[in-house]
Amino acid sequence: MKKTIFVVIVILFAASENFAQESRYFDAPFGGGGGFTPGFTFPNVKPLNNVLPADFPRLTNKAIFTTGGAGFFYIGLVKFLRIGGGGYGGSTSELVQSSSDGFTREVRYSIGGGGLSIEYTLPFVRTFGISVGTMIGGGSISAEIYKNKGSFSWNNLTGEFGNSSQTDNISRTVTGSYWLISPMLNLDIPIYRFVSVRVGAGYQLSLGEKWTIENDQKLSNVPSDFNGNSFFIQTGIFLGFFSF
Repeated sequence: MKKTIFVVIVILFAASENFAQESRYFDAPFGGGGGFTPGFTFPNVKPLNNVLPADFPRLTNKAIFTTGGAGFFYIGLVKFLRIGGGGYGGSTSELVQSSSDGFTREVRYSIGGGGLSIEYTLPFVRTFGISVGTMIGGGSISAEIYKNKGSFSWNNLTGEFGNSSQTDNISRTVTGSYWLISPMLNLDIPIYRFVSVRVGAGYQLSLGEKWTIENDQKLSNVPSDFNGNSFFIQTGIFLGFFSF
């Protein structure tokens, strides 16, 4: 009889311990991981198009494909809260070669950024994670404008610097750096305990833009609507450990 009581007590103790662990670890999402995050961003390129000469190609307002990486983990001390970080970058360009004057004209636009992410996973969904939050960090955009003609040779690499006449090769590089705040909504779907896929969207707000041209010379009078503000869509595949 004593042996039976002892066995029952052991079983009950083990069951209670298991329940406690289930309650501790499964009453809120836990785990984390990192992975590859391709996406699309939709910048405003109209101010750049407005200053281009008539014979230059124009950038379209189509989405720019971006690539990057991100990661996160649930901190445990605050239920449903996770922190992480990530970064992204992408570019687009338009080029035209003129048969009438022999010049090649090209315009390039690049955007990138990254920072710390803080998100809250909605508690009423348990089979996958719906998280709202924001990323705080920094970013930059750059515009490159080229007009080229003829071939290049190392022997004439610096020849144009000593030539007072009009050169056939002209370029400009404008760069803007800023702080960013990006409110976002992410849906993370675990397809296996150690693999999760993401679909998300958000809006990047840029603050405190600083503009330079060429070798970090200050650039003034940049239009206020030429900035890093942009809507974005993010996807991703993550490896780690996930329990929603």
